[in-house]
Amino acid sequence: MKIMHTRSSETCRVVLGECRVSLSDICEMARGLSPLLCEAPEFSRRIDKGARILDEAISAGRPIYGVNTGYGDSCTVDVPANVLDELPVHLIHYHGCGLGRYFDEPSATAIVATRLVSLACGFSGVRFEVLRQLHALLHYRIIPLIPEEGSVGASGDLTPLSYVAAVMMGERDVYFDGGVCSASMALDRVGLARLTFKPKEGLALMNGTSVMTALACLAWERAEYLARLATRITAMASLAMDGNRGHFSPGLFAAKPHAGLQQVAEWIYDDLQGGQTDKVTGVQDRYSIRCAPHVIGVVIDALGWMQRDIENELNSANDNPIVDPETGAIYHGGHFYGGHIAFVADCLKTAVANIADLLDRQLALLVDVRFNNGLPRNLSGASGERAHLNHGFKAIQIAVSAWTAEALKLTMPASVFSRSTECHNQDKVSMGSIATRDALRILELTEQVAAACLAAVSQALEIRTRKRSFSAGQPSDAIRMIQSDVLTLCAFVEEDRPLESELRELCAGIRQKRWSLYQRL
Repeated sequence: MKIMHTRSSETCRVVLGECRVSLSDICEMARGLSPLLCEAPEFSRRIDKGARILDEAISAGRPIYGVNTGYGDSCTVDVPANVLDELPVHLIHYHGCGLGRYFDEPSATAIVATRLVSLACGFSGVRFEVLRQLHALLHYRIIPLIPEEGSVGASGDLTPLSYVAAVMMGERDVYFDGGVCSASMALDRVGLARLTFKPKEGLALMNGTSVMTALACLAWERAEYLARLATRITAMASLAMDGNRGHFSPGLFAAKPHAGLQQVAEWIYDDLQGGQTDKVTGVQDRYSIRCAPHVIGVVIDALGWMQRDIENELNSANDNPIVDPETGAIYHGGHFYGGHIAFVADCLKTAVANIADLLDRQLALLVDVRFNNGLPRNLSGASGERAHLNHGFKAIQIAVSAWTAEALKLTMPASVFSRSTECHNQDKVSMGSIATRDALRILELTEQVAAACLAAVSQALEIRTRKRSFSAGQPSDAIRMIQSDVLTLCAFVEEDRPLESELRELCAGIRQKRWSLYQRL
């Protein structure tokens, strides 16, 4: 089957089975977009043909892994024909051992959508009825509660995906109608029958990379926005500290042709056009300002190949065995191995943690009277005798240092910590789900750093405005607009006050992409 690269001309909604799905599509589904399932007769016939091929192979007595044999190292065990229908139920049941926190509803929704995209490729040997049931879960927002921990990323995300399969049978718990209830109750409420799986279908649902891939989609989108936000924060910090616009000049960056590096420098240079002149003499700004394009640009450049690999994995058949409905061939292989996603996540988390470190250093300069070019100590907005009492952003800087340290600590690559599991059948595994969960945690920490820095640079620019101490011009419209909005969420700090709730508002703004930032990549 050739996957088309065009969308339905009649709707902007994703039609699964008709087009290649993007990571942005998965993110939109996580936010509530309900996809369509291709209803073309040739599509459903092709899906069902794979299931018939397996039925014929079973009838012929042909041994097929996980269909009429045991799982994993038990593949040498032949399962009697009279109990074959129980095999997928046992697989789903014994993998119900996940622990840790549950994925939130958007993440779990992305996981369900990602599994459906893979099965819609048509190489998994499942009935069209299975796709319909997965689609119904998305349509009715019956979303499995999936524990975060328990997958080594090969043989796929078995344990977490067992919670998706179990819900289709009416077992375990789900997010539904604003709360949590049993899967059976939710299915009954919307009139969905419990699905009885054929021998391959439990394995087809569980033996894949859909958890790590869904999380990678969400992480990519957050990282892309965060990179643009860090660029704007850098421009604001440079302006607040009376920095040198020339550090970002086009002529300088023409000499180093990394596209992401050049893009970040161009964005900062344009942001500063209303507030600074190019200095040709004087002391150079410190690295956390001058070299910001060289840090943020790494993320911008990496996002391209990361998107390619995430979307290739997303639009792949990644279970085992693979059934070709065109030729009738049944292949035994290892497409469940999440190596590409694990590598993407390990690289992404390192690049993002570097942004946390960059912003942490910028904040350290902003609060220090030795380096901030005339701003008050700790960016305190107090004056007169009140200035001796107030401490401004002192604790914020300490908290940012803590969040940054935690982010840096988590950059240890997960993919190199493969463990031999399951009687040495799974003797080399990807650790992809662990890597993507690490990446999401680093993103959360870095967003907290960015939120604090947004508050700090807005405070600093407001101090300059009130004291009329800009050395050259005023902030550009783009900078003024974001500064003004940030100050509505975190008001100017004149007297010390607790800032937790305001920082949480800023973090929510980042997650919601509240601010327009340059051209989306």
